[in-house]
Amino acid sequence: MSADGDENGAGERGTESPYTLRREESGEARHVFWADAVADRVEDREPDEPIVVKGGISPSGVPHLGNVNEIMRGYYVAEVLRERGHEVRQVFTADDRDPLRKLPRTLCDLEGNLVDLGDVDAGALGRNLGTPYTDVPDPFGCCDSYGDHFSTIIQDSADAVDAPIDLVSTTDLYESGELDDVTRYVLEHQARAREVLSQYQDKVDEDYVPFNPICENCGKITETVTGVDLDAETLTVDYRCTDMDAGDRTIEGCGHEGTVTIREGKMPWRFEWPGQWQALGVDFEPFGKDHAEGSWPSGQDVARNVLEIEPPVPMVYEWFTLEGEPFSSSEGNVILVSDVLELLEPKVLRYFFAKDPSRARDFSIERLDQLVDEFDRFEAIYFGEIEAGEDEKAFADRVYPLVVEEPREERIRLPYTFAAVLGMTDDPDLREEIARREGHVPDDAPEWAVEGALERVERARNWARRTENEFDYELKRSEIPAHDFDEATEEALAELADFVEEGHEPDEIQGEIYETAKRHDVDVGEFFGAGYRLFFDEEQGPKLGPFLGKVDREFVVARLRRER
Repeated sequence: MSADGDENGAGERGTESPYTLRREESGEARHVFWADAVADRVEDREPDEPIVVKGGISPSGVPHLGNVNEIMRGYYVAEVLRERGHEVRQVFTADDRDPLRKLPRTLCDLEGNLVDLGDVDAGALGRNLGTPYTDVPDPFGCCDSYGDHFSTIIQDSADAVDAPIDLVSTTDLYESGELDDVTRYVLEHQARAREVLSQYQDKVDEDYVPFNPICENCGKITETVTGVDLDAETLTVDYRCTDMDAGDRTIEGCGHEGTVTIREGKMPWRFEWPGQWQALGVDFEPFGKDHAEGSWPSGQDVARNVLEIEPPVPMVYEWFTLEGEPFSSSEGNVILVSDVLELLEPKVLRYFFAKDPSRARDFSIERLDQLVDEFDRFEAIYFGEIEAGEDEKAFADRVYPLVVEEPREERIRLPYTFAAVLGMTDDPDLREEIARREGHVPDDAPEWAVEGALERVERARNWARRTENEFDYELKRSEIPAHDFDEATEEALAELADFVEEGHEPDEIQGEIYETAKRHDVDVGEFFGAGYRLFFDEEQGPKLGPFLGKVDREFVVARLRRER
């Protein structure tokens, strides 16, 4: 198999709809959800059950939203296979026997708070460069190791989006002996392993051994093997602890010479990955385009021509960016799942990952309202509440039941930016009153639907505060902010109060603000400023007329008259 477009289940994707994939059958176009196309390929292999869907990550730094891409791509394929009656296990490996090669600039605690390296025990990390993640002390002191700390966050992220993964530690696979057979097999077939690897990696000479021992003296991983005892009942490896190249720096070895078992080290990645496929019985694995261009070609070659197994069905997914820039823990361009779920509902995030994995996308916090609006449209299409094109309808009909746990037609969705407006007040009764007055909550709406609708308000308010956008204001309802207006401004405010009291639409109020200022020879900008001062204790704020038109009229009138 290859990692090209056809093997991804997409064909010529440049001409495809952004909503669904199409496949020609008997001369007719058929709408195919990408996960259905992958599930077809898995079933074609007639796999044993449980079918194993796998993903993986090296817990080298902050497990951010980009890492969830692999979890969710696997999840949708697993769910489709379960729909078809298969037993499925979704495994996610934490490749935590990898060595710590550099110090990250940014870390995060278990609550998802990002911290700089200087805010934790950085010395514990610096002293353990070259050591497996599971042997590096947790810099926060709350978990068994550095690897365990970040694996916990990965598990929490999967739980938050309701993806039931079985998180597997690669260290545990080695220490429990689950990788014994495949490690022994690779070492018994070293010549063939070297021949295959030499096509993908430089510096594979006749002395190369596909195993990296952990030094008994300093705890670092070393790449220098001096002998292998293949005849021993418990296979052992002799080594010398030498320097390790880590990017632009060298991690010094201690020079110790010793002997370890195959449970006290690891295979290099290009053998470990196929080794996981064999040991775990993997049938499908999605991966990013970096692996498609690097590890996957060698991985399938090792699987077929060293291990003599068939590699799993692959699927290459495009990375997405954050605010137009690549995710980067070292540069601090990250956002955690826990952060995102303070801004939008889990189902909206699940929808984001249901979209075509072959298309590069940007996840923008600044424009999060657009994603929420898109989800709301997707949901409304499913329930037949709005008209849509054939592609959108087919996508919604197929995918919506996978995105939400229980489709409920009576649900209510407040427009995200409207929810942000409601977030300007802490008064829950006022929020509901405004939502009902604006027609977003029907009179006969069930209580659960009203509560669900208003839950979006806090998330939208968090978004406004995080981005400091035009909705990031707090209505000062309890008392009148300090102010000092001249006589002309006070008269203009009183006249505007009379206009509002008569009952006018929000846009009419906006126009009247301009006209009232002109009639009283008050600078328009200063008149708007007076309004912002009275309602927000700020010099600026949201579009004033529409806002005043949404808040209860009695309060607005009284505040314009400076009565309360």
